[in-house]
Amino acid sequence: MKPYLDYILEQTQAVLAIDSPTGYTANAARYVAGEYEKLGYKATITTKGSVLVEIGGKQEDDAIVLAAHCDTLGGMVKEIKSNGNLRLSPLGGMNPNNAEAENVRIVTKFDGIYEGTFQMDNASIHVNKEYNETTRGWDCMEVVLDEKVASKEDTEKLGISVGDVVCFEPRTRITKSGYIKSRFLDDKLSVGILLGYAKYLKEEKITLEHKMYHYITVYEEVGHGGASSIPEGVKEMISVDMGCIGEGLNCTEHQVSICAKDSNGPYNYDVVTGLMKAAKEQKLDFAVDVYPFYGSDVDVTLSAGYEIRHGLIGSGVYASHGYERSHKDGVENTLKLLVAYCK
Repeated sequence: MKPYLDYILEQTQAVLAIDSPTGYTANAARYVAGEYEKLGYKATITTKGSVLVEIGGKQEDDAIVLAAHCDTLGGMVKEIKSNGNLRLSPLGGMNPNNAEAENVRIVTKFDGIYEGTFQMDNASIHVNKEYNETTRGWDCMEVVLDEKVASKEDTEKLGISVGDVVCFEPRTRITKSGYIKSRFLDDKLSVGILLGYAKYLKEEKITLEHKMYHYITVYEEVGHGGASSIPEGVKEMISVDMGCIGEGLNCTEHQVSICAKDSNGPYNYDVVTGLMKAAKEQKLDFAVDVYPFYGSDVDVTLSAGYEIRHGLIGSGVYASHGYERSHKDGVENTLKLLVAYCK
């Protein structure tokens, strides 16, 4: 599996390097579609902007969808302050507590990209005696532009306006010991895994018994990514998203997580059982967990009225929606589970 693991990490880094806060995902989607086409697959960008890929397989009336998402957290300019700095509204579940002091890029509609830093108001600890006591929130945080501005008018002259997207630096790093650290591993790590699985199927000349699609959605972080464009004949869908790590859960960064239940309810019993059976037979390092505060694309697909079996797996990811961390072991276990289960 090493060549495919190397490819997964290469593609994960490439996708992480493309800013794609939810609502601003076209560049990432085009890149992912292009990579599938390089592998020899037909990739379609839907009206909504997602990437739908025909992988192949025999039984068209009992097909399976593997879904991941390439939209991430971010911000949007909601106010240009009198001092020229920017007040933001969050895109998705970005938390200001762990975004403080991060470098950002402001994408204007017509005048290019500017840089800045996300800071709390009055950010100097030598001046602000309430620095430690201030609760970080969107109403007391601002983007300090890396431009010479002192007023709202100065900032507006740059072409920055309300509604511009603000992208947070991912800070991607892969350590010698195999840890993968970055913002937005949720869920670009899984996009890399699906690309690696597609490469594996093509190069190993494997024809699946059931027709398969890969579906890279672009609105998961705001709750409607998987609500549309499910092909006819699909009877099962598995979200390949991040596996949760935290107090009360079993999963580590070295494992593939199988979700039995999230905040929307239980996953399909037969799918969960089948995933566990495949993991046991292949002697994979895996965990089964209940995620307390979590929703996935496939939850949304069910809510949209599609009658499908549903499941959720993913490489264990620590510090979700923050500066996240996984490991090559978790990636490999996830890939091997897909190979074993879908075969």
